[in-house]
Amino acid sequence: MVAIIQRNTKIQRNTKNNMSFEQLKQNRSAAINKLINAAAKDTEKKSYGDDRFWTPTVDKAGNGYAIIRFLPAGKGEDLPWIKYWDHGFKGPTGRWYIENSLTSIGQNDPVSEMNTQLWNSGREEDKETARMRKRRLHHVSNILVVSDSANPQNEGKVFLYKYGKKIMDKVMDVMQPQFQDEKPVNPFDFWGGANFKLKIRNFEGYRNYDKSEFDSQTELFGGEEAKLEAIYEKLNGLNEFINQESYKSYADLKKKLYEVLGEEQLANTFSTDTQVELNETREVKVDAPAAVAAPAQSDVSLDTEDDGDTLSYFAKLAQQG
Repeated sequence: MVAIIQRNTKIQRNTKNNMSFEQLKQNRSAAINKLINAAAKDTEKKSYGDDRFWTPTVDKAGNGYAIIRFLPAGKGEDLPWIKYWDHGFKGPTGRWYIENSLTSIGQNDPVSEMNTQLWNSGREEDKETARMRKRRLHHVSNILVVSDSANPQNEGKVFLYKYGKKIMDKVMDVMQPQFQDEKPVNPFDFWGGANFKLKIRNFEGYRNYDKSEFDSQTELFGGEEAKLEAIYEKLNGLNEFINQESYKSYADLKKKLYEVLGEEQLANTFSTDTQVELNETREVKVDAPAAVAAPAQSDVSLDTEDDGDTLSYFAKLAQQG
C-alpha cells in the first residue's frame, strides 16, 4: 500500500504542471503572484562546458551589452528559474574546491559544517577563513537572445542563462514595483513581458550590472503564436539542476574538501550541528592567478552572485590540473 501511495504521489508530482501552450496563455494572469511568492521564500547543474548556456561577451575594457528575453517555465515545471548555492575557494595545498552545496537541496554540506565550527570558535582569523569559503547564490533561467552583437549567431536562439542576486533583484523590482505609478510586470511572460538590456561595466576590477534594465512591455514576436509555441517547445528543463543526481554525495564532498585542505586525517572530526550559512554578497574580482590547480571534473563552473561574468576565469581553472 505504501509503495502504491508513493508511486501515485510521484506521478502526481511529475504531472503537476505539464501544461500545454494554450494553458500557459490562459493562466498567465495568475503567474506573477506565483513568481513573487516563490521568490520571497528562502528557498545546479554546473554549466562549464555546457553549450546550452549563454554568457555575455565583454570587450577588453570589461564592458558588454546584449538584449535578452526571460522565458516562462517549461512543461512539467512550476517556476521559470531555479536557485542553487555553491562554494569555490583555494586551499593551502594550492588546489581548488569548486562544488555545488548540498544545502541547495536541503541537506547538510561539509563546507557549511566546517564554516560553523570556524565561526563558533570565536577567533577572528577563523571567521575570516569561513568568510573566504562562504557559499554563493546562482539562478538559472531560459532566455531568448534578442541581440548579441559580439556573437550574432546566438540571436533568435533559446539558451540557459545563469545569473546572480543583482539581476534577480531587477526581476523582482518589475514584478513587485515599489511606487504607485508603476505597473507590475511579469518579465517571463510571452505577451506581457519585456526585453532585458544587459549592460556590463568593469568597475574597480569587478563586473557591475547596475545599468542593466528592462525595456517597455512588448509581446514577443508581436504575439505571433506559431513562433511563440516554437520557442516554448525549445525550453530547457530546469529541475535537473536541483535533482539529487546532480550533486555529489556528502562523503565524496567531505573527502574532496580535506584533500584540498591537506587534512585527510581529519575527515571525521566535524559534526553535523546547525550550520551557520555564510553567503557571498559581493562580486568576485575577475583577475585570475597565472597558474592554479583546479578540480579534475570537466563540468566545473563557478560564478559570483552576479551572473556568468567570471565564467572565463573559472573555465581557465577547470582546464588546469
